[in-house]
Amino acid sequence: MVSVGDPAPDFTLMANDRNMVTLSDSIGNKVVLAFYPAAFTGVCTTEMCTFTDSISNFENMEVEVFGISVDSIFSNNEFANKNSIGFPLLSDTNRDATNSYGVGISFVMPEYIAAQRSVFIIDEDGRIGYSWVAENPGIEPNYQEIFDYCKN
Repeated sequence: MVSVGDPAPDFTLMANDRNMVTLSDSIGNKVVLAFYPAAFTGVCTTEMCTFTDSISNFENMEVEVFGISVDSIFSNNEFANKNSIGFPLLSDTNRDATNSYGVGISFVMPEYIAAQRSVFIIDEDGRIGYSWVAENPGIEPNYQEIFDYCKN
C-alpha cells in the first residue's frame, strides 16, 4: 500500500462520461481520490453524495475529486445520474489503480476483488499527502478531516 510521502501512482481510467482521465494531468492541484467498493450500495452512495455536497468548496480550493471503483462505466454512469454525483467516477475494471494503491479487497463474492473504501489526497507536487483506508467497507471517511487537509 502506498504511504504519505510516496509519489502517487499514475493511472489512466475511463470516467462515467466516457472521457479518459490521467492522474498526472491534474498534478499542480490537490486531487482527492475516493476509492469505493461498489456503486449503488448504501455506504458508497452516502460517501459519494457527501463529496458531491461539498464539490463547490473543493472547486473553490482548486481541488479535483475523483471516485474510483471496479464497476463498469455503465454502472458508474447510472450511479452518477441517479445520485447527481458532481465529479467523475472512474472505472478501474482491470484493477490497475486499485492494485497500485494497494487497496484491493475480497468483496461479497468469492475471488471478487473490489476497491477498499479509502481516500488519498495527492498534493500539488504529485506526492501522497493524506491517506485513509477503512478497516472495513462499512466505515465512512472523516469528511471534515479531508476538507481541512485540502484547505492547507
